[in-house]
Amino acid sequence: MPSQNVLVTGAAGFLGSHLCDALLAEGHIVLGVDNLSTGNTANLDHLSSEPRFRFLEQDITRPFDPGEVDYVFNFASPASPVDYSRLGIETLRVGSAGTLNTLDIAHKYKAGYLHASTSECYGDPEVHPQVETYWGNVNPIGPRSVYDEAKRFSEAAVMAYYRYHNVNTHMVRIFNTYGPRLQANDGRVISNFMIQALNEEPLTIYGDGSQTRSFCYVSDLIDGIVRLSRSDEHAPVNIGNPDEWTILECAQEVLAVTGSSSEIVRKPLPQDDPTRRRPDITRARTLLGWDPKIPLREGLERSLEYFRSTLVVAR
Repeated sequence: MPSQNVLVTGAAGFLGSHLCDALLAEGHIVLGVDNLSTGNTANLDHLSSEPRFRFLEQDITRPFDPGEVDYVFNFASPASPVDYSRLGIETLRVGSAGTLNTLDIAHKYKAGYLHASTSECYGDPEVHPQVETYWGNVNPIGPRSVYDEAKRFSEAAVMAYYRYHNVNTHMVRIFNTYGPRLQANDGRVISNFMIQALNEEPLTIYGDGSQTRSFCYVSDLIDGIVRLSRSDEHAPVNIGNPDEWTILECAQEVLAVTGSSSEIVRKPLPQDDPTRRRPDITRARTLLGWDPKIPLREGLERSLEYFRSTLVVAR
């Protein structure tokens, strides 16, 4: 593929930084944008001497012009329960004004556009596994609604720009993803368990541990996203690992990989926490020829040194 000028919002975040790496590896010129409300420039330090990468600290809820671009990847949003609970209004703004501003950039420069949506659009699903045609079971006024409804609005905005302005849009619904650069204190399952296990602290399970998640290693996710950006598909596409694990099983895998002797403790289940989560990836397989390659045990092993390093930094 010829070199393109690419804009990545949320570039200093977990997924955004890995996406920048993948695009640069293909020879593209990348402008990374982030307001650093949840992103970390340390995720981009390895690119400091890369001439094809430039970083701009910018709040995308305010209109800005990055100059001519060929493609826009919109990954800007608080994404962990800890962050969007703390930054609820900001999460709503970036999912509305921020999405509209980046769509305006794509429209102005006739650029392609990919929006990072989420499996949270399905809420606590009554359809299992989750297919893209399912409209979801979301509490629009619950504690998770600032994130869920921001992402659902974003999807409506993306489809509107496709229908009314003929912008070449794509949408990925991302399921639980983990790997190096995942924030150690972000409240997500893998990061919580890894840090607790490495500190020999009790692993915290909410509820009885029977609720399920599907964990996708970051390199698999990024591969699917890049493939989707080059497709002719404009409707949402699930990208995630269809292997379904209970939270208790995940905790046991983390204990095995870390060699930790931590015990498991239980706490009450938070409101609106999904009881089951597993993607149907038939569309990704059919349209993109995509399938995840990294099983959970291997992904945890690949992530181990990163989480160990976060403990060293914290001390």
